[in-house]
Amino acid sequence: MNEEQTTDYAIKLDIFEGPLDLLLYLIKKNEIDIYNIPIALITRQYLDYLDIIKSLNLDLAGEYLVMASTLVHIKSRVLLPAPEDPSEEEEEGDPRAELVRQLLEYQAFKEAAQELSARPMLERDVFKRTGTLVEEGLKPDADDELVEVSIFELIEAFHQVVSRLENKQLLEIDLEKLSLTEIINDVMERLTREKNLTFEELLGEKKDRRRIVYTFLALLELVKLRMVKAYQTAAFGVIRIFPAVES
Repeated sequence: MNEEQTTDYAIKLDIFEGPLDLLLYLIKKNEIDIYNIPIALITRQYLDYLDIIKSLNLDLAGEYLVMASTLVHIKSRVLLPAPEDPSEEEEEGDPRAELVRQLLEYQAFKEAAQELSARPMLERDVFKRTGTLVEEGLKPDADDELVEVSIFELIEAFHQVVSRLENKQLLEIDLEKLSLTEIINDVMERLTREKNLTFEELLGEKKDRRRIVYTFLALLELVKLRMVKAYQTAAFGVIRIFPAVES
């Protein structure tokens, strides 16, 4: 059985961040001015992310597809030739304006929510969202801060790991029955023992694509259940996985 055709890992998880989160992530990643979004670039990268999400058999909320349609519509309007009458262009306005308004409004609410959630609450332990490399027992190569990553950074890191395997033409008979529960337990045991692992250490040691996919799905489920936290240095550095509760 060709390993690339293995599709019996039909695991479905809710996507716990929305399409506006993905757009903000792409804007940040590409260092784009939010007021001057290159719609062709963003549309292409957005659709690429949807392809990766679909390949993982993750539940894709309808709002992601609505946003994809909106981006394609805006792109088509941007590509249209400018009207000969300048007054018509003024009446139509920039087709990106409404999207920019939504992004700015969403970003403001998101930042306010993050600030509130970072505050300690009465009679409740709150897991710290940031920490220095020294505090986490890591090598103090710089004064970088560990920042919690979103699902989209994890998806991109996963895609980089898998892409290194996709060029290999492997033919093997796979008789191993994989259990997501067993892999979740294995990940938690390793984190309990090692205290933290890089994303590459967690996934990169696996030799076949199917097991890498299952391990990644296990990681997403643990993040969703708030049993683990994923951090990286602010400058898109190495992603590290930590148990949410120190043992």
